[in-house]
Amino acid sequence: MISSETEQELQLLHLLKQGGDAAAHRALYSAYIRHLTAVCSRYVANDEDVKDVLQESFIRIFSQIASFEYRGKGSLKGWLTKVTVNEALKFLNRNNRITFVEMTENELDFHDEPPDIDRIPASAIHSLIRELPDGYRTIFNLYVIENRSHKEIAALLGIKESTSASQLHRAKSMLAAKIRQYNV
Repeated sequence: MISSETEQELQLLHLLKQGGDAAAHRALYSAYIRHLTAVCSRYVANDEDVKDVLQESFIRIFSQIASFEYRGKGSLKGWLTKVTVNEALKFLNRNNRITFVEMTENELDFHDEPPDIDRIPASAIHSLIRELPDGYRTIFNLYVIENRSHKEIAALLGIKESTSASQLHRAKSMLAAKIRQYNV
């Protein structure tokens, strides 16, 4: 049996693929804007830039919706997320926001106790992640949130796998320090 949520997604997709009237565009926008804003703001720190990236994302979504293949519940949300992440990465690259710093062997071997995150609200952790430098934040999100491998990240960003790994290490170290400071 098909759930009503799946039926609604399929109906909406049908309307959008037939040329999409304004009501169908508004329905898609309304259903996913909060999620896509959260996704985008993981990569782009400035709220005005987030709005610009979301606008570009929806332009791409509406222009490419005809090529989207529905593969079951969650596939539409997954595709919308992927489009938004790609647009955020394009924005960061286009505006030279992603800079990477190579680490020394001593820094790579540094291990620290993970910070206590049990008493920190998720919104505070999100804010702390947004405070990371763009390169650190981008790799942290791709690796930790999007579950991308260092090989995939390297291909996406045009960097070496070792650069991805070192930037992740630095991002985690910086985030741990911010969390410890928050807990004080």
